[in-house]
Amino acid sequence: MADGIIFMLLDRLVSTVYEYVDGEVKLVLNAKEDVEEFAGNLRAIQAVLEDAEQRQVKDASVRNWLDQLKDISLQMVDVLDEWNTDMLRQQVEKQEREGEDVVVPEEEKKKKKKKKVTFSVSSSCLCFRKAKDISLQMSSRRDIASKIKDLNGTLSRIDEQRRRFQLTERGIQELPERQKTASDIVMSEVFGREKEKDNLITKLLSNGREDRRGLLIIPVLGMGGMGKTTLAQLVYNDKNVEAYFEKRGWVCVSDPFDEIKIAKAVSGDDASSSNELDHVLQRMSTSIKGKRFLLVLDDVWTHDHNKWEKLRAPLIKHGAHGSRILVTTRKLEVVDMMRARRDKIDMEKLSEEYCLSIFNHLAFDDTEVEESKAFEDISRDIVKKCKGLPLAAKALGSLMYNKKTWREWLDVLNSKIWDQEEVEQEVFQSLFLSYYDLAPAVKSCLLYCACFPKDHEFERDELINLWMAQDYLYSKGNKDEGEVGQRMFDNLVARSFFQDLEKDSVSGKITGCKMHDIVHDFVQSLTKDECLITDVDVDSEIEGLGEKVRHLTLTFWLKRGKSLPLPPSNAYYNCNNLRSLSCFGSSSGKIDSNFILQLKCLRTLNLSDCGISEVPEEIGELIHLRHIDLSRNYGLKILPDSICELYNLYTLSLYGCDSLEKLPDNMGKLISLKHLYVEGCDKLKYLPKGILRLKKLKRIDECVVVCGEDEDRAALQVGDLRVLNLEGSLTIKLKGNVNDERELEKAQLWDLKQFFHLEINSKDVFYKQTKSTIEIPNALRPHENLESLSISYHSGTTCPNWMMSLHNLRTIYLYKWSDCKFLPPLGKLPYLEKLTLWSMEKVEKIGGEFLGIVDSDETSFFPKLKQLSIYWMSAFEEWEVGVEGWNKEDSEISIMPCLSSLQINFCRGIKTLPDFLCKTPLQELFIVGCPSLSERCKQDSGEEWPKISHIPNIKIL
Repeated sequence: MADGIIFMLLDRLVSTVYEYVDGEVKLVLNAKEDVEEFAGNLRAIQAVLEDAEQRQVKDASVRNWLDQLKDISLQMVDVLDEWNTDMLRQQVEKQEREGEDVVVPEEEKKKKKKKKVTFSVSSSCLCFRKAKDISLQMSSRRDIASKIKDLNGTLSRIDEQRRRFQLTERGIQELPERQKTASDIVMSEVFGREKEKDNLITKLLSNGREDRRGLLIIPVLGMGGMGKTTLAQLVYNDKNVEAYFEKRGWVCVSDPFDEIKIAKAVSGDDASSSNELDHVLQRMSTSIKGKRFLLVLDDVWTHDHNKWEKLRAPLIKHGAHGSRILVTTRKLEVVDMMRARRDKIDMEKLSEEYCLSIFNHLAFDDTEVEESKAFEDISRDIVKKCKGLPLAAKALGSLMYNKKTWREWLDVLNSKIWDQEEVEQEVFQSLFLSYYDLAPAVKSCLLYCACFPKDHEFERDELINLWMAQDYLYSKGNKDEGEVGQRMFDNLVARSFFQDLEKDSVSGKITGCKMHDIVHDFVQSLTKDECLITDVDVDSEIEGLGEKVRHLTLTFWLKRGKSLPLPPSNAYYNCNNLRSLSCFGSSSGKIDSNFILQLKCLRTLNLSDCGISEVPEEIGELIHLRHIDLSRNYGLKILPDSICELYNLYTLSLYGCDSLEKLPDNMGKLISLKHLYVEGCDKLKYLPKGILRLKKLKRIDECVVVCGEDEDRAALQVGDLRVLNLEGSLTIKLKGNVNDERELEKAQLWDLKQFFHLEINSKDVFYKQTKSTIEIPNALRPHENLESLSISYHSGTTCPNWMMSLHNLRTIYLYKWSDCKFLPPLGKLPYLEKLTLWSMEKVEKIGGEFLGIVDSDETSFFPKLKQLSIYWMSAFEEWEVGVEGWNKEDSEISIMPCLSSLQINFCRGIKTLPDFLCKTPLQELFIVGCPSLSERCKQDSGEEWPKISHIPNIKIL
């Protein structure tokens, strides 16, 4: 992690010493020489960090040196943070002195002149205040300069140690040697992978899947140790494959990608003395000319398109139609570089039974049948550690071969995988190759995942926010840190460090994932002194933390109805260096303020689900805090005003705090805030108007705004929405009295093209007129480029008058429409992919009006719809095609031609399904709580069965 910290620190050093003011760069710290010397030493150290990172695995002295380097670097980061905090504080105080007003829409200015109260202040008083401020600034700068000087002396000594270790700069060729592979394989030692093998052989031998030039590239993608090479060897030696191809070649490519070596291997002319690329490519072209060939490129790392094209062009030109290139790789970038994602084969985990077969094959001789049976149960328990990774099963099986007693086997079962040196060397060596291939900042992001327990479900956006809080996403220029984080996340996904990916059903964007247990063991082995996850019991106490621990996760186990305090007693030792603290399951109700004061370096505080009813004022003294998560603390009613002194805070999450009544009025002082999460805070009366000052605020998951003549002037109002600097998604929760649609039009949402998702919730709106006369959504017309729309608690009799003009809509969610009897003609929307109808309480029938067929010349309705869900529609009884003369045999009208999923839940009155379903490509049908329809959909005997018999996955409850 040291190289990632230093990479970030070097950039911050420059920006801290110099401040850009009025187009000129001027020195703001009287420490130029110390900072330049510090930066120079860091650069010298940075050049040899790769060598140190690799040597520290086996050399304890180098590991200790790296720990010292990380420690001094983090101390410098904190000093720079103090400086930045002081600068932010001055900005806030300047705003307050000048009485800076939040942005006010023009019509509000015209409607009511602003009243100002002025005070007579003597010039001598102002001069005294200014002199005092300057004195404080100078004192702060001297203090920071002194700390930098001291740290510089320490770093100089660390740099001296670097010379004694004789650390050197490493090039690509000096990375750990990658294991060479060949095409030979012992079939009796292979277990499983029949499905993948059959799939791959089908791709190799089938016609018609080539690109327009006749060459098909098939990548096999997966994490290290998953069996990609074994699968390639299996198909390479298959008799049908041997007979089909006139020429076969196997090349262990590895890194770097050597076009000359590959070309020589293909031509069979390895001994050629010529290393001219043109010459060897010509000889390769001659060797394959007119032949149908199979070329296996094993272990490809580079995604350099130019190198690949030099090799690919002659292969396409001279090989016969039906030629194939089989590629094994860990990196999705390689697949994309080869433009072969369509035919990619993902290597999934091996089943536990096959892993057990691999383990037994290596742990016991063929003659040891009785021994194998005696250790059968414990063998299964050990194999569970592998989590489907064949390489781990091999390593553990080999380890157990010479262990003959129960004690020895139990020791392995109860140990961590990296405690077994043989297993660590074999399994982790494969993962080290992927790890060393990462950029420094991406390494830091990966290692931070060691803070979470095994099998943790990562939410993409939350993980990116946590990386941001640790400054891992620091970038030059004005690059958005969120976008940088998304690239980091995608990078780790592309290199198979994450698995069990959760994707948005419409956009395909990855929203969540898990980490393989072996990968988790790997990152924990690299951070075992820095990241600590510990279980806390009512009968135990936390031991004093090691000085190196930076990230602490506490998991509380409750017994006999007892709850543990936060923190547990005896937990005050060595907390000064913590940068992350996460607590799960402590139902204490209160945080010890003395404990809070120990956390001076903390950047991330996660106290979600901890039963907290009060946050101590002392939290305002944790000036480095970037991320606070207080979600689902159901007894929390109010936050302390001191939280507004956290000028570095990026993220404040209060999701599900359903007793929270208000936020501090001084929220406008949180000058760095980027994300505010308040969804599920049902008692929250409003958002304070001060948030309009927050220029960096990009995300509020629920904008609670007030409306009406009696609206609170301290509250965020409807008209303020258009001046917020939010991006991407906008959720509006309206509160108060609505008298006129014109009140809502002040938001001018039609001008806000930065939003792709809009949600309107009118649950807490009250009407002074008859509610049906006011169509709230009509006044909140969004920009025409909107892609996702949700409208909840709509009381009008029709849909919003702008809804059908949003031709780019891909997702629609309609919830609790109380008075609307007829659905809008959503079938006309050309790109709609996902539609959810929930509690449309007066809709009795769905027919032609839903398709939009009335007065239409279209022949296709819902042309892109993939998912349709209908829930809790109590009046819903009839669903028909609604097209006169439609029949399934010869109708030219197409209805929902892309539909793959249909769910109908708790619509008790519905009896039949529309006839057009039999012509849709439905893959799943779920019917729950619909007694009449369920009876008619019984297999074979039900009247509706012919309409749905083609659907492979049907669940009727």
